[in-house]
Amino acid sequence: MHFVTGGSFNGKSKWVKEYYQLKDSNHLWISFYEKEQVLVNPVLVEDPMVILEGIEVWIKDLAAQYEVSQAREKWRLFLSSWLEWENKDGNRKVILIGTDISKGIVPMHAEERKWRDMTGWAYQDIARTADRVELIWYGISQKIK
Repeated sequence: MHFVTGGSFNGKSKWVKEYYQLKDSNHLWISFYEKEQVLVNPVLVEDPMVILEGIEVWIKDLAAQYEVSQAREKWRLFLSSWLEWENKDGNRKVILIGTDISKGIVPMHAEERKWRDMTGWAYQDIARTADRVELIWYGISQKIK
């Protein structure tokens, strides 16, 4: 598992495409920024590589639908299901791309603070689980794990 994070519009997706030399046919790219995208059950995925972009958007939906403890449990199940998929075959790779929303002013509204907090906890879970963690700022990568 590879986690790629950094600021909005700082080149995370572009970096992933270049680093992994992605072609149209060798991966499944799911962007949660596109509202019509649906989360695919990992069991059904046959591609050797899956990129899940916009993790913070998926977490925002969880935060809106559930109490914190329930949302965190659903998040952990999501993360473990993709890790299990990746580990089932040595040729599989999961790449999670998430925008860092933790810097800056603390949101005034409770639901936005809940989303921010949950995203921070989720990113900690990813960083702990991932084999590699990359920070992208201004198109420049920094490997932090």
